[in-house]
Amino acid sequence: MPEELMKNIYRIRVNLPDSPLKTLNSYVIKGERRNLIVDTGFRTRECRGSLESGLKDLGIDMENTDIVLTHLHSDHTGLAPDIAVPGTRIFISREEIPWMYGETRTMLWRMDNIKVRRSGFPSEIIEKYLDDAAPRSMASDIEFEDYLPIDDGDEFTYGEYTLKAVRTPGHTPAHMCFWMEEQKTMFTGDHVLFDISPNITLWHFVEDSLGDYLNSLKMIDRYDVRLALPGHRETGNFHERTAQLIEHHERRLEECLNAVIGYPDSSAYDIAGKMTWKIRCGSWDDFPISQKWFAVGECLSHLRHLEMTGKIKADESREVIRFRALR
Repeated sequence: MPEELMKNIYRIRVNLPDSPLKTLNSYVIKGERRNLIVDTGFRTRECRGSLESGLKDLGIDMENTDIVLTHLHSDHTGLAPDIAVPGTRIFISREEIPWMYGETRTMLWRMDNIKVRRSGFPSEIIEKYLDDAAPRSMASDIEFEDYLPIDDGDEFTYGEYTLKAVRTPGHTPAHMCFWMEEQKTMFTGDHVLFDISPNITLWHFVEDSLGDYLNSLKMIDRYDVRLALPGHRETGNFHERTAQLIEHHERRLEECLNAVIGYPDSSAYDIAGKMTWKIRCGSWDDFPISQKWFAVGECLSHLRHLEMTGKIKADESREVIRFRALR
């Protein structure tokens, strides 16, 4: 059942099968002429059932409804082409459109495979996981290409609400939040989450994903946000949370550096196994493959930031990249 958050703004909890995230917050703005959906869920029967049930309860006609996507991850974008009909427009950050379809998406996935191997993942884990990985198997239709670009500062008006796009790179290369100034309300996607920390991985063609994320947090903290509407779980004190997230990554950087110092010439896979993670497992060996995937990605972003700030050196001359401290 959709939950009304303010007049004509609703949250639909979309079930995410086999995901520790459990649900996605899909938001719906009902307008007099056109409606807006913010994010959609994986491309699965379960997600589609819970989203379409909520849309039916709200009396949403997709011919008069647009979709805006905060970022490229498939738990936010997977269903968008499937629920669209003639008349539906789908918007996403201009820089992330190449990740969404066709040969560019296939190429970027191939590059991911190489990155994983060079990170030190055992080959048997790669072969077992990649074919069935949720970010790929539940992604949007690779043939759909009718995405419309969003640029920083673009505005969207639906009913009595105007949303302004705010570019917040980090979690993805050009993640977008959407600011409603009059209501002091922001749709934060996965840029600011309250019950969990957004995963920050190392992206292709991005020099320093973690550096981008930290800068985006400091930038967005200047907005007078009284209500944050996150992509997952519940809301909280926005400014307190941005400070907590910055502090969290400062601690993680220190922990990552200490692991490099203590275990010189280790791979990202091995270094991630020396770091602490909030997961109910006895050891690194017991981690589910999907969680290792996210952990190594986050470790890589911290290693790159440490490299960019002159604290460590990456040796890329070997098949598996190794890291060593510079102090």
